Amino acid sequence: MKNALYRTLLPLLLVLAMGSCSEDGDINVFSIEQDLKLGQQADAEIRSKPSEFPILDPADHPQAYAYLQGMVDEIVEKGMVPYADVFPYDVAIIDQDVENAFATPGGFLYVYTGLILALETEDELAGVLAHEIAHSAERHSTDQLTQQFGLSTLLSLITGGADPGLISQVAGSLLTLSFSRGDETEADERSVDYLCNTQYAANGAAGFFESIQDGPSPPEFLSTHPNPDNRVEAINQRAADKGCSTETGSQERFRTFKDNLME
Repeated sequence: MKNALYRTLLPLLLVLAMGSCSEDGDINVFSIEQDLKLGQQADAEIRSKPSEFPILDPADHPQAYAYLQGMVDEIVEKGMVPYADVFPYDVAIIDQDVENAFATPGGFLYVYTGLILALETEDELAGVLAHEIAHSAERHSTDQLTQQFGLSTLLSLITGGADPGLISQVAGSLLTLSFSRGDETEADERSVDYLCNTQYAANGAAGFFESIQDGPSPPEFLSTHPNPDNRVEAINQRAADKGCSTETGSQERFRTFKDNLME
């Protein structure tokens, strides 16, 4: 028993000893494998509650999932996203009129139909996905969950010693997780980096922010995130500095994708 606990804690002690920090100075004491396990548990919890998270069945929407997962796969491959050999970077579609998307630790991605249908171009969708992928790849969720729930609480989930209702709380918190300003800035920057070599406009996330803030009911999360106007400017500037394409192409595939969702 003691040996098993030692093996579990050893990676955390090594990280602490090395002083691995995020840009905000936070120490992430979880190993990559532990990020994945926590994400797997959160994904299982989310899928166990179809009334709260009505995830569309890929068998019923094969074309929509092929399009969306293909977009994710291209971003991960051509963007050289970290941990692609460990994290699955799988995407699920939640059928609710909610303009939101989120990611768990370990690369599990979720996009609401309300957001998809509100977007005007596939470049905006690619920007959203790249941004959420970055939160997983840069391990922002683990940082924030540790601050919210505490290290010992999250460790109890990973080692199987947690209260059965705890994973439900953790999974639910992912929808409203408040990332730091530094985390959001880094995710915006990575969204440009990841999209730069793809077929999508590298500043797609900027188009997303412009679309939703001008809409009739901007999402609540915009009130707690950095100023959208500043983010649009910063994203566009990064794309220009890196020499990335910001051209928007044909939207026929995107329109077909949205039509498939509404069938």
